[in-house]
Amino acid sequence: MITLDDLMGMDAKALHGVLLNGHPLDPNALAGNEYLGVDLSLPGFARKLLWHTFRKTFVRDERGNGVRGWNVRMEQHGIDGPRVPMRDRRGKALTFGHYHVRERGEARFPRGYEGTHFLDYGAAGNPFFDLARLGYTPLVAVNEGSQELLLGWELMRVSGLFVPLPLYWALRYEGPVSEIPARA
Repeated sequence: MITLDDLMGMDAKALHGVLLNGHPLDPNALAGNEYLGVDLSLPGFARKLLWHTFRKTFVRDERGNGVRGWNVRMEQHGIDGPRVPMRDRRGKALTFGHYHVRERGEARFPRGYEGTHFLDYGAAGNPFFDLARLGYTPLVAVNEGSQELLLGWELMRVSGLFVPLPLYWALRYEGPVSEIPARA
């Protein structure tokens, strides 16, 4: 069994190996759950400027389009610290990067990824200023038969081409979705 600590100790080459050997997702089992997101790639100074942890959620799409989700900005208390969403002046959790879980189908991703699913940020109605709208994230279960630990890899789609980024993140199961924001 690979653990979050194991992933945190890996370089980009090793993380990509885990991704390529990852296991299929069950989107229906993801629905209704939230995960602690942990950046695995940014250098320390960038983590201090941006973030190290975030929340990623999955819910059944009320419009019948499978499973959708969003990211939540979190106060930075470390991986084992309290989970406190950042909020706007009205008390709403700060969300960004809404997405749909999609089957890979015939899509051809770079660097050998042939997994079953990806997160499609382009179809979720993200505002123009949210660059996540260009994102496509291959996502796999790290350990066979379990969706407790997931691994994602960031790609951007520019002029119809996938541009791989050296950015990986892990998702560790936290529990049921605690808050559903207005749809993006």
